[in-house]
Amino acid sequence: MTTEWRLLDDTLTTWYDAPSHSAGAALVERLEAAGTDVDLRPNGLRLRTPSEESAREISAAAKDLGLTADPTALQTIRFGIAAADPVAVRSFWETVLGYEPSGEDPSRRDPQLTVRRLDEPRPLRNRIHVDVVRPSDVVDRARVTTGRDPSGPWGVMLADDEGNEVDLVPGDPLPETTGWQTVFSAMTFYPTTSALEARRLASAVAKLADDAGTPLQIDLRPAGVTIDGSKDQWEDDAPNSGAAFVELAKRIESAAHDLGLAPDAEPLRFVQFGIDAVDVEAVRAFWVALLGYQPDPRAQVSDIYDPRRLNPVLFFQQLDANDERTKQRNRIHFELVVPDDQVQARIETALSAGGRVLDQTPQRCLISDPEGNEIDLR
Repeated sequence: MTTEWRLLDDTLTTWYDAPSHSAGAALVERLEAAGTDVDLRPNGLRLRTPSEESAREISAAAKDLGLTADPTALQTIRFGIAAADPVAVRSFWETVLGYEPSGEDPSRRDPQLTVRRLDEPRPLRNRIHVDVVRPSDVVDRARVTTGRDPSGPWGVMLADDEGNEVDLVPGDPLPETTGWQTVFSAMTFYPTTSALEARRLASAVAKLADDAGTPLQIDLRPAGVTIDGSKDQWEDDAPNSGAAFVELAKRIESAAHDLGLAPDAEPLRFVQFGIDAVDVEAVRAFWVALLGYQPDPRAQVSDIYDPRRLNPVLFFQQLDANDERTKQRNRIHFELVVPDDQVQARIETALSAGGRVLDQTPQRCLISDPEGNEIDLR
């Protein structure tokens, strides 16, 4: 197998650098194999494919186009919950997230969830918490299904039977558009009936995004294409103003209509994670180093993000040093999957950034950040 690919979560995966959406879309247009997931970005694209044969075909097409593979930063971030009653907790979270019983996002965009049995009582609130934003009607149905009334300072918090909390936030339609939702990012989804339809839409959107100078996430799946403006990029104080983004969204709608496609807001979802920390600077620096993330440049936010926009945003909140939660292990933790040839380098990075190895086997390494928030490296 070509060295351009790595096995990640039992799937052949690679990343190709590209100078624009359209340059990456040129490779998308050459894809023949069914079942290949594509995440197209302004700086390149990630591909996940089910067979060595299709990987070889993609590599050959990329070579023809002069694209360079860089699989060194490939990673998948998941999250796990330890529960005394895993069945009940899993059911709650599948409902609020809209996930499959396997704990997977049906669109394979957002972090997979695992639930395992709790080994010791941990009654206090987690220092790691979850934000989920979905269309408002979907949020209303999830609240009814879980039987929970929202609470918390923002009136959006739900908790499972064991006190694990999620801020389940209702999104709003993007003004003057059809099918676009503002779910911490401006996002839309177009179901497609064939890979050809998906490729044609992706190519049209790539050209429109390049012409507008607006970075987009364009994700192709067998069920359709998700177009995402990235968290907060559509807001008026972002480099691309809200009004300009609305005009781009309307042009994308027109291109989709010309292809006979109609939007469906039901599957749209945004997921991010917050970490409460006594020393925010030190904890934030640890996660930046371990994950290869970048700090959000805005002074008023603590967000860090994946420069390839493939993994979830993390943000940080101040925690009082006397808070009892500092003495308890979280029930929520992260899981990080990297290629086998990169595991040791990530462990060394974690240690140099103030982390500690809590447990290690040939299959996994459990690491904590400087304040005990855990990540299971596999």
